[in-house]
Amino acid sequence: MTEFLNIDGGTLAYEVSGTTGPLLVLAHGMGDDRQAYRFLTPLLVEAGYRVAAVDLRGHGGSSVGWAGHTRTDLAGDLISLIRHLGGPAVLVGHSISGGAATIAAAKAPERITALVELAPFTRKQSSSIGDMRVAAHRRGLLHLIGMTFLGSTRQWEKYLDVAYPGTKPVDHDARLQQIEAMLAEPGRMKALQAMANTRPVDAGEQLNNVRCPVLVVQGSADCDWVDPQREGEAIVADLPAGLGHLVVIEGAGHYPHVQFPAQVASAMLTFLAGVHA
Repeated sequence: MTEFLNIDGGTLAYEVSGTTGPLLVLAHGMGDDRQAYRFLTPLLVEAGYRVAAVDLRGHGGSSVGWAGHTRTDLAGDLISLIRHLGGPAVLVGHSISGGAATIAAAKAPERITALVELAPFTRKQSSSIGDMRVAAHRRGLLHLIGMTFLGSTRQWEKYLDVAYPGTKPVDHDARLQQIEAMLAEPGRMKALQAMANTRPVDAGEQLNNVRCPVLVVQGSADCDWVDPQREGEAIVADLPAGLGHLVVIEGAGHYPHVQFPAQVASAMLTFLAGVHA
C-alpha cells in the first residue's frame, strides 16, 4: 500500500513491506520508481527485514515541481523518511541514489547503520576520448545525452536497452511501458533531465566522512563505466580504511538488483550479517 510523507518542498511516496526486523530503505535510480526493487524486496522481507521502498522526488507517486534534484537534495529526503519510519536504517541506493546515500550517511550518522550502493554515481567522473572506443559505453552515453538534451523518452528506452545487457528481466517490456507512462506525466521528464544534469561532486566530497560499513555492488557489464570494477574499487579507496567492500556481479549491467536479484540479495545479506554482528 502506498503511503505518503509530506516534507518541505513536496510529497514522497513510499511502500513498506514486512512488519518486523531491521529497517531497510531502498532508493531507486533516476527515470525509475520503487518498482525497481520488485524482485529484491521479497527476498529481503523473507530474510527478516522491514523494507521501505521510496519514489524519488519527481518520480513514481512522489510529487513534481521540486526546487532541486541534486544528490544532496535526495539525501535530505532519505533522512526525513528514515526519521519518519523510526530508524535507524540500512540505506540502499542505486545509481544517483548511491551518491545520495553517501551524503545521507555522512550528514546523519545516527540514522544510518550501513550503506549498500548499487552501481553508484558517487564520485566525480572523468573520461577520455579513448573511452568512446568501448561500444556499449559509447552507445549508453549517447542515448543519455539524447534524453537529457531532447527530453526524449525514446532515447531513455534505448539507454535502458544497453543498460540491461544479455537476458532482460521477464517483465521487461511491460516495465518499459510503465516507465513510458510515468515519464509522460507532467513534470516527470523534467525531473529526469534535472537529475541527469547533476554531477556527483557533492557525494564524492562526503565519502571520507562516512562512518558506517559500505557495500558497493557493481555489474561487470555496466555500460556507464569503461571499467565498472575499477570504479567500485575507487569508491572503496575514497572511504575511510576498512569500511568499504566491493562485490562484482558477473554479466550484470547497470541494474544488477533487477537482472540478478538473488545474487544481490545474497551479497547484501552476507554483508549485513557482519554489520549486525
